[in-house]
Amino acid sequence: MDDRFRALDAWLRARLDGASFRIERASTDASFRRYFRVFLDDGRTLIAMDAPPQREDSRPFVKVAGLLAEAGLNAPRILEADLDQGFLLVTDLGTRLYLQALQEGDPHPLFADAHAALVRWQSSSRPGVLPEYDEVLLRRELSLFPDWYIARHLGVTLTDRQRASLEGVFAAILARNLAERRVFVHRDFMPRNLMVSEPNPGILDFQDAVHGPVSYDVACLYRDAFLSWDEELVLDGTIRYWEKARAAKLPVPADFADFWRDVEWMGLQRHLKVLGIFARLHHRDGKRGYVEDTPRFVRYVRHAVSRYDELSPLGRLLDELEGRAPRVQYSF
Repeated sequence: MDDRFRALDAWLRARLDGASFRIERASTDASFRRYFRVFLDDGRTLIAMDAPPQREDSRPFVKVAGLLAEAGLNAPRILEADLDQGFLLVTDLGTRLYLQALQEGDPHPLFADAHAALVRWQSSSRPGVLPEYDEVLLRRELSLFPDWYIARHLGVTLTDRQRASLEGVFAAILARNLAERRVFVHRDFMPRNLMVSEPNPGILDFQDAVHGPVSYDVACLYRDAFLSWDEELVLDGTIRYWEKARAAKLPVPADFADFWRDVEWMGLQRHLKVLGIFARLHHRDGKRGYVEDTPRFVRYVRHAVSRYDELSPLGRLLDELEGRAPRVQYSF
C-alpha cells in the first residue's frame, strides 16, 4: 500500500458514505494512471482511477467522457471526481476486453459494433471542442521514432544523409495526413481499449482525443499493438467501415482507393510514433513489456513502405538500421 493508494482508500470511504467495500487492482496503462475495481456489498462494482495530478491531467478524461455520452456511446460515467487529488470514481464497463473476445470467436460482429460506435462518435464532431491534431502535434509524434527508437533503443546515430532522407519521408506523410478532412479522433481506438458490454462496445482510454484526420481511428482499430490480422480481414473491415461512414455523410473520400491510401499513410504515422513510445516506455519509464511488440510495428511499417514509391527511402533506412542489404520487395 503506497501513499496514493492509502489516500485513494480514504477518499473512497468518504465518497461512499462509509459503505463497506473491497478494492483490487483492475489495470494499468502506459501512462501514470492506475485503475482499481471497487466491490460493494450490494454486488455492484465501480472503477476508481488514480491519476497523480503532477503527472496526469484528468480534466480531458472528464470532458471526453461527457462528449461520448452526448453521442450516445457507452463510456464510463463520472460518479465522483476530485481533480485536485487526481481521483475519479466511474461506472464499471466489465472485464471482457475486445482483445480477448476477438480471438475466441467470430470477429466480424464485434468489428461491426466498433464501426457503428466509431461512425456515431465521428458524426458528433464539431470544431473548436477538442485540441487540433495539427502539424505540430503530428510532427512531434513522428520525432519519437528517431529520438527514442533509433537513437535510444537501437543506439544508432543517423548520418546527415539518413536524417535528410527520413525528413523527406516525414514531410510526405504529414502532407497526406493534413490533407484529410477532420472529425473527432479517439486516438487509441484499439481492441485493448474496447470492452464487450451492453451497449457494445464500451469505450475506454479516450482522454487524448483530438480533432483530426478521419482515417485515424479505423487505422488504429485494425493495425493493433497486440494483435495482427491478415490483409483480407483488414481490407474487408475497412471497406465496411467506409460504407457506413459514407452512409452517415462523414467526410471520407468517395473513392475507396483514396480512403485506403489515407488509412495506410495515417497508420504509418501512428506506427512510427508507437515504435518511439514503446522504446520510451522501456528506457525512460521502466515498463518493459511494450518493447516486445516493436517487431509487429516494424512489420506494419515495412508493409506500408513497400506499397508507395514515395516511402521507399524509409524502407532503405530500416534495412541499413538492421544491417541488411536492401530488398526489392518487403514481406508483411
